[in-house]
Amino acid sequence: METGCCGAQPLRVLEALRALSAVMQRPGAPPVTWFKESSRRNLRSRDFLVPKGALRKIYPDGKVPEDLIQRLSSLRAPGVPPVQKCLQDEAGLVIQLDRAFVFRAVLSDISPYLKPAPMEPLEREADVVILNCAPLHSCEGLGMFRLSHLRAVLLADHLAETLRMRGQQVHLLPALHNKEILDFLQHLQVSWPSIPDAAPAEEAVSRFQKYLKLCPCAGDAPPKELPPSVLFNIRLKLCAEQQKICLKGYDPNLDTFHVSRTDLLQVAALQRCHRESVDGVSCAVLHVVSCEDEFHQQKLDLLWRILDPGAASQKHLICGPVKVLNPPGPVSCSQYFHVRRSQMQEASVMKYGESVKGSSWTEIIDSLTSAAVRFEMMSTPHRSQVRLDLEDSNITTKGTKSGAFVMYNCARLATMFESYNNAVTEGFYPAFPPPREINYSTLTEEGEWLLLFNYIMTFPEVLQQSVRVSVASPGVRFTGNTEAVCKFLVNLSVDFSSYYNRVHILGEPLQHLYQQMFGRLQLMRAVQSVLHSALESLHIRPPAQI
Repeated sequence: METGCCGAQPLRVLEALRALSAVMQRPGAPPVTWFKESSRRNLRSRDFLVPKGALRKIYPDGKVPEDLIQRLSSLRAPGVPPVQKCLQDEAGLVIQLDRAFVFRAVLSDISPYLKPAPMEPLEREADVVILNCAPLHSCEGLGMFRLSHLRAVLLADHLAETLRMRGQQVHLLPALHNKEILDFLQHLQVSWPSIPDAAPAEEAVSRFQKYLKLCPCAGDAPPKELPPSVLFNIRLKLCAEQQKICLKGYDPNLDTFHVSRTDLLQVAALQRCHRESVDGVSCAVLHVVSCEDEFHQQKLDLLWRILDPGAASQKHLICGPVKVLNPPGPVSCSQYFHVRRSQMQEASVMKYGESVKGSSWTEIIDSLTSAAVRFEMMSTPHRSQVRLDLEDSNITTKGTKSGAFVMYNCARLATMFESYNNAVTEGFYPAFPPPREINYSTLTEEGEWLLLFNYIMTFPEVLQQSVRVSVASPGVRFTGNTEAVCKFLVNLSVDFSSYYNRVHILGEPLQHLYQQMFGRLQLMRAVQSVLHSALESLHIRPPAQI
């Protein structure tokens, strides 16, 4: 553990925590937990900590042996930043990293920090993921497209992009034929697949109907008792018992299923996509479901397994309800979108006046609206309720709940780099040197380390942990950290804004100040790259100006 070159691979916070824990581990003793510091106050003096109380559980006198402190101080391992100092103080066992080394290692090549961290060797993820946005199967027009449906689509869209960034193959279902819904989603920068040839689905539905007519657990629907759309009644528990399908994790009230043609078409689409995707690789299906449709989707899950013994492993990600506060009446997705867009337009006119017109501003306001809607729908954990206040002024200001706040800070960075490039062209500043030639020891302001350590270095883990689709995890429900990227972006924007308002990045054109300016500019380039990569996972275009 203590050999090797720490610069041989990207520096990872999680690797450091693992390595530090391994050095302190004693045979037969419980694992030692190191904590990464994140607050501005604590980062002034330390980066990792084992609290004093935890040390007393390991060492009766609370005193850490000197030889252990020496081993921690000289720790070298791949992906682990070198230690500047290790000591025991009143807080506990404290480590501060060699920050100049870390600044140089990270900022000299930012590319490894813009993609998800590698999976753990023992984690088995599906090679192919079929993301089935269940509410879309029953939407025949924008009038039936509810706010809860919109939330499910935005979550599925983000999950798909995050999985692709990890190198997994993703298929989105269902393909849509309704142009009105497709156009509406396009306004929110969601490119959903359109309907393919329907003939294979019709053939599959015909096969399913023939099977169910002969199935002893299924019977034709009584015409007087059920709607005409119901084709069959299936006793799910009896079918599952006969086919030895395990029902662990399913709702215990699952029994009779009134199967409609829409249900059979959904199964046909899933079966077709699965069979076309599987070629010696593992495949998982993730149903993104509104909470009101969870029970029905479990029935469909079982129906597919009954009709097709080769069905893929299935999980259900449940989206909580969307509630509009004090609505004057029912609020459609279209109304919600236009309210937010009008607010973005009004806020832009109030700030920038009559210049807010033309195609460039139309694009900016569209992007601001998309960001506002996505952050509102996605900043809450997917199982929790989303509460929309259509009169909320914070949506259009620099309030920290707003996606517009993130976009505003992206625009500040873009404007700053444009100013620098113009100054270089005019001969006011020298050209930017290669990143490896910059003297990063000039980065000593506390906000600079906070941006690097809390955000740039941790972004790969945020992407990696936001969704993990395992082919073997127990249970039917799936829980993802789908809110993680939105929260990360808002927190990064808060700390960047604080730093930007406090520090002069583009200083006087004096020779002795250039190295500090270049170091800060490179740090800002890294922050900008992380912002853009995170926004890309949400399919939000960062603005060049606001």
